[in-house]
Amino acid sequence: MAGTHDADLLKIFGFWTGILTLKLLAMSLLTARQRFRKKVFANHEDAMALRKARVAFDDEDVERVRRSHLNDLENILPWVAITYIYLGTAPSSFIAGILIRTFVLARVGHTLFYAIFPKQPFRALTFFTGFAVTAFEAASVVYYYL
Repeated sequence: MAGTHDADLLKIFGFWTGILTLKLLAMSLLTARQRFRKKVFANHEDAMALRKARVAFDDEDVERVRRSHLNDLENILPWVAITYIYLGTAPSSFIAGILIRTFVLARVGHTLFYAIFPKQPFRALTFFTGFAVTAFEAASVVYYYL
């Protein structure tokens, strides 16, 4: 990548990827918070640390946060990889910047509507917005290198 537009796009990508990384780390803490609050753990050695704690995999509150975190991993990691490759195709700076910001805001929204304030159809809308961004970038990369 060369030129000021490419450097600017890398800065945008770096900043927003940093935001997503902090969000992923926060999801680990949110899962732990739910486990301690509900006293529901996935391992016996963890449950032994608190009185009246139990091992269970069916607590709705814990599982909702855990599934949200897993959904992040399934969607953010491919997006980071394909976006980095997409930036190598010399995309429009304006469009690439919008795609990056849209994906990150969609993932933040998805977490809010999945793990914190469960609400449909907003969760689905935010999921499919991020999915569409990733699919568009992937298709653009395939077309560029075809």
